[in-house]
Amino acid sequence: QVQVEESGGGSVQSGGSLTLSCVVSGYTARDNCIGWFRQAPGKEREAVAAISARGGRTRVAESMKGRFTISQGNAKNTVYLQLNSLEPEDTAMYYCAADGPLLRDSSFCSLKGQYNYWGQGTQVTVSS
Repeated sequence: QVQVEESGGGSVQSGGSLTLSCVVSGYTARDNCIGWFRQAPGKEREAVAAISARGGRTRVAESMKGRFTISQGNAKNTVYLQLNSLEPEDTAMYYCAADGPLLRDSSFCSLKGQYNYWGQGTQVTVSS
């Protein structure tokens, strides 16, 4: 049984940083992706970043580049999301998801494709 577990959320002030962690168990990552998504109250879920399990190729949503970084642990089933220069608009539930697709003919991950396994989320709250 595949399990996805996030941790590391919390409350910070504007300009602060957080590191989110995601551990995927019961699953062997091959040519697929682990991604981070977020959803704020009253808003649609949006992609944040994703990393390919095999080559560690990363993609970050355009609006978050320069502030957010995704990385892989020594164990390929562990993924981190570094959140820097946080703003109140970043307040959301952050979800990790596994078994996502690569872009066609690419070693980079899709941020819009279907991810099949999801965690329960970890809350990030940024105050001004």
